[in-house]
Amino acid sequence: MNWLELIGWTGSAVLVWSLLQTRILRLRALNLIGCLVLIGYNAAVQVWPMVGLNVVLAAINVWYLRGMLATRHDEATYQVVEVGVDDQFLAHTLHVHAADIARFNPGFTWRPEGERSAFVVMKADEVVGVVLSHAEPGGVAQIDLDYVTRRFRDFTPGEFVYRRSRLFTDRGFRRVVSPPGMVAPYYHRLGFRRQGDAYVLDLPVPA
Repeated sequence: MNWLELIGWTGSAVLVWSLLQTRILRLRALNLIGCLVLIGYNAAVQVWPMVGLNVVLAAINVWYLRGMLATRHDEATYQVVEVGVDDQFLAHTLHVHAADIARFNPGFTWRPEGERSAFVVMKADEVVGVVLSHAEPGGVAQIDLDYVTRRFRDFTPGEFVYRRSRLFTDRGFRRVVSPPGMVAPYYHRLGFRRQGDAYVLDLPVPA
């Protein structure tokens, strides 16, 4: 096998690997890389139909990547829907994703009792994430769960809950604290400050 064939096989491997991804942003990015490699390979061996195919696929990937990156922080794209803590749809969502939730939030349990809040982040009719919290003394909203479904894990949809701070301030909260023991937290990107093993967001005082 010469170096040119190795490039061709590498491009094909990246293309196949991209199709195994559950994260939609990563899938598109890897697929684009595979297409670009195969464009170069097929041009070198002068297989023009394959060059044309991969050019079209690369353009499609660029189109979708541009759209996803442009709307990843767009409140018009993602909606925060408050649901009851004993809502059956919420219970179903937590059950379906239970194993994945346990992976990123070890020790999580949900008891729909007391002063608790539940928010589901949606993109159109698709569940993107779930944020659950309960009240602690001193005006503290303790986040119990901040979960993102696999397809959207390269995004941070939970930010739409925290950016709409009135979801908490209208309930009298003055501070939000991240879940204990959460794997791969992202709160430093949302204005939270590190405090011990947790991240804290100080909420604005209503005028």
